[in-house]
Amino acid sequence: MAPDTALDADTGSRRAPVMLAAKDLHVMYEVYSEQRLNAKELAARRFRKRITTEVHAIRGVTFGVRQGEAVGVIGRNGSGKSTLLRTVAGLQTPTSGAALVKSQPRLLGVGATLQPKLSGYRNIVLGSLAMGLRMSEVEQAIDEVIDFAELRDSIDRPLRTYSSGMRARLAFGIATLRAPDIMLIDEALAVGDKQFKKKSLSRLRAMQAEAGCLLMVTHNLNEIRQTCDRAIWLDSGKILMDGSVENVLDAYAEDE
Repeated sequence: MAPDTALDADTGSRRAPVMLAAKDLHVMYEVYSEQRLNAKELAARRFRKRITTEVHAIRGVTFGVRQGEAVGVIGRNGSGKSTLLRTVAGLQTPTSGAALVKSQPRLLGVGATLQPKLSGYRNIVLGSLAMGLRMSEVEQAIDEVIDFAELRDSIDRPLRTYSSGMRARLAFGIATLRAPDIMLIDEALAVGDKQFKKKSLSRLRAMQAEAGCLLMVTHNLNEIRQTCDRAIWLDSGKILMDGSVENVLDAYAEDE
């Protein structure tokens, strides 16, 4: 289901369309609690019912992101940021409410899906085709990603031999070959040296002119300042503040 195209309620003038929206979104799930058992209890563990705890990760969240907007989501660990992103991406089912998108989002994170048994080269080929590039465009895409990810000397090695930083650079290079309608980023810039992070931010800003919208989760507030024009502060699954980057980050810093 797609979010409604919004019409400014005050002026009646048409504004940029909403690309994604959360409407009274709740996400709950169960996690297993660790039990401290003695040796006798451990032996009988298979006959015991496992204890579960219900986590209310997202609590009545409502917001929209319009075409052309770049929105950063901040909050302490456990505030529900990644759960929100996964729900918008369609990887987590809402308990109630809805996460609505105009088109299929592209989720980019440190754990982005790549094929560990295949070489970096083959991953680029498959990733490019999955994004809709024509065969005539793939060769150019390969060189572009190799150079961007700085993997020229290791591109023919199996991905399982790559460091986490190398895998993240490769995933970022593939995912940003084309600007999507909806880009979701979960700590994707958390790896790499200072120079690569700078290059990645430059690439994101260049994509913003073409992409529909951007929703980013990161603990690096400087990345929010450089990339986003709006911020949402989540705490215990609720929105504490939604506004300009400077206003939200200033309030967040005062609360630290």
